[in-house]
Amino acid sequence: MGDQLKVLILAAEVVPFAKTGGLADVTGALPKALRALGHDVRVAMPRYGQIDRMTFGLQPVSAPYPVPLDNSQEEATLLEGRISSRHGDVPIYFIEQPRLYERDGIYMYPDDAERFIFFCRAALEGMRVLGWQPDVIHCHDWHTAIVPNWLKTIYRQDPFFERTASVYTIHNLAYQGIFGYRVLEVAGLAAYGFIVHPDIPHLNDVVDFMGRGIYYADIINTVSETYAQEILTPQCGEGLDPLLRDRRDRLFGVLNGVDYEIFNPETDPLLPATYSRANLEGKARCKQALQRQFGLEERSEAPLIGAVSRLSDHKGFDLIAAIIETVFQQTEAQLVIAGTGDQRYHDLFASLQHRYRGRLGVAYTFNDELSRLIYAGSDMYVMPSRLEPCGLGQLISLRYGTIPIVRATGGLADTVHDWDPRSRTGNGFVFRDYDHMALFATLVRAVETYKYREVWQDLMLRAMSADHSWEASARRYVDLYQRALVSRRHQQREAAS
Repeated sequence: MGDQLKVLILAAEVVPFAKTGGLADVTGALPKALRALGHDVRVAMPRYGQIDRMTFGLQPVSAPYPVPLDNSQEEATLLEGRISSRHGDVPIYFIEQPRLYERDGIYMYPDDAERFIFFCRAALEGMRVLGWQPDVIHCHDWHTAIVPNWLKTIYRQDPFFERTASVYTIHNLAYQGIFGYRVLEVAGLAAYGFIVHPDIPHLNDVVDFMGRGIYYADIINTVSETYAQEILTPQCGEGLDPLLRDRRDRLFGVLNGVDYEIFNPETDPLLPATYSRANLEGKARCKQALQRQFGLEERSEAPLIGAVSRLSDHKGFDLIAAIIETVFQQTEAQLVIAGTGDQRYHDLFASLQHRYRGRLGVAYTFNDELSRLIYAGSDMYVMPSRLEPCGLGQLISLRYGTIPIVRATGGLADTVHDWDPRSRTGNGFVFRDYDHMALFATLVRAVETYKYREVWQDLMLRAMSADHSWEASARRYVDLYQRALVSRRHQQREAAS
């Protein structure tokens, strides 16, 4: 296999080109970390209408080439850009096909199945056009889950891909990409039919992209060790837990990291003041700026709790809604929230802002500069999620010395450990039961601890000293790539014997 691996990463979104969620952060940062380890990593994604050629310096690297689609062919063009990194830039290829991608948005179109099937097929055929033969194709979420299926079927005896292994990463099992039989024809898989599983009846009559990725991939992983265990249960398995249990011998958890080139309080250009473990003065200035931004009382002694989140029950806002007035009545805490979501939460917070002016600030938007100010200017960061496969918010808040208050689920359980004042261990405040009083008790415990300034500063320094950069996670992925290659070779030997 050699020391250097050739890895193709396929994703529907990648920072800084297109982003709707944490998937884009992962697929923008992981390639840089793999490049730093010496591997030849390249990325492919669609060129959506919002990705301007001139802005990102995209250059054509192929003439239009044919891509098989639904018993016919349609042309694609391959453009190349760069993901900048201090360890060397990473090539990123854009699949250009105006009919499918020249639109205002990224998702939620009636032909999404066709759009992402075409992207995946065009990416594979594009590598053939370039003559760059990947050892491993690393697929992310349902949009690219068809690729492991193809490598075991229509590309199985293709000399260009017959030795290529697949790794499939589940970022959120709830979004599976479910379509009808017609999609098999579009994908060229009609002859192979549905997946049949005795304990998952729906797989017998729908095309579940994520299910197919799990079924066919050489290695499967999700984005934290705890979530990898949780999805084996009916409570968290989203109907696919029997299939995941069948393949648990090749299911792993690899915690996401944070891109420390971007999220660094010492150098962050979006902050009103920078700071470090050696000099925390700038953090106080960030808090003052955050209070001013949201029209809060500018009180340094008032504990300021921040949240950047989708406003939904899934993210625990039903718990927050149940206790928020009690928090304001019984503590001096302030709360700032940035995000959009369910209308009932928009209405609730709009009403509460009038009643608790100077204590509550809400911005119904996702804005990178404002989010960064919340991470830096808050004293605490709340994530009471019902489920959280990994979570990046708590990792960023730790980096910025903002103490997380979380429910012990998924990646939150793996990265935030409850503060124990007796042993001076832990880096945050944790509760287990999905219950509003459990959240309330934990918030009160954090607010009371904040009164002890030396203890709180020690907690901040502990948080900032944790290493959640991508290097360790990238090494884990390299191990999974090697495992996938071994598995692929073993299957080929068995087929030949």
